[in-house]
Amino acid sequence: MGNVLVVTEVQAGELRDSATYPTISFAQRAAEASGGDVYALVPADGADDIAEEVAERGVDHVLVADDPAFDDYIAERIAPVVAEVARAIDAEVVCGPSSAQGSDYLPRTAQHLEAGMVTNGMDVWDDDGLKFKRPIWSGSVLKTVDINTPSKVVSVRTTDFDDPEATDPAPIEAVDVSIPERDDVEHVEIEIVESERPELTDADVVISGGRGLESADAFDMLEEMADLFGGAVGASRAAVDSGYAPNDWQIGQTGKVVAPGLYVAVAISGAIQHLSGMKGSQNIVAINTDEEAPIFEVADYGLVEDAFQAVPEMNEKLRELGLGED
Repeated sequence: MGNVLVVTEVQAGELRDSATYPTISFAQRAAEASGGDVYALVPADGADDIAEEVAERGVDHVLVADDPAFDDYIAERIAPVVAEVARAIDAEVVCGPSSAQGSDYLPRTAQHLEAGMVTNGMDVWDDDGLKFKRPIWSGSVLKTVDINTPSKVVSVRTTDFDDPEATDPAPIEAVDVSIPERDDVEHVEIEIVESERPELTDADVVISGGRGLESADAFDMLEEMADLFGGAVGASRAAVDSGYAPNDWQIGQTGKVVAPGLYVAVAISGAIQHLSGMKGSQNIVAINTDEEAPIFEVADYGLVEDAFQAVPEMNEKLRELGLGED
């Protein structure tokens, strides 16, 4: 029997439920396969409210490491703490989201535990031992991985899991941890992009543009469409590299992975690196002048049309339907 430790993600004193909750769903599946319990670790300064929220999301135990040292995120500080707690509860699996933070501290945690690691974990099951699924080659191939170390560390691709159902509260326990003092690394600052739009990875509608838009100004009509839907704006790497869109809008292998209910790809050719970041979307609409563009192969609906004509007309129709009205 192996327990599962899921590390909650806290940013600026707030729980990032969009990253944490799907990771809990993965942890539940891992615990079912291993026959253990799900432990949620909350490393934060002033963690009581966060712990109570997490306790009602299908975990068996909540462990709180409440310390001012966690007010500023430093991977070299949190990784040994996660490893220490994992040893204390005899965790076979340690998991966190494949977010910027998770991708930072989880490999360090694996090093502390001398554990094998799976990145972008999409599934877990028991087949004479735990097996994991992860994407390779920009998501065109799914690989089954067997880790032969006693402890296993997984960064979870959260877009592949739904939020866990609400449950009766799990017991909450404070834990004493040894927080290392480091004089070779310090927290300088964290810049959080604030927007009235939903975060890209949380949005149910994403309007995304590519290099075919030819300028940053052309993204204005995409922003208008996103606001009518109450959604977010994304971009291909080519558009970001060309300076048309900011880095935090980038979707794809080297950007963010999204799986909204509606994804509108405007002037995006559909390179495999981009498809790996959005092909899990429930409904994909592609607008492109090139009818041979690869994006049409994954699109549910395709429009071969000039974006500069199609998008403004679509925005007008959306306004006529009353979208965007309070």
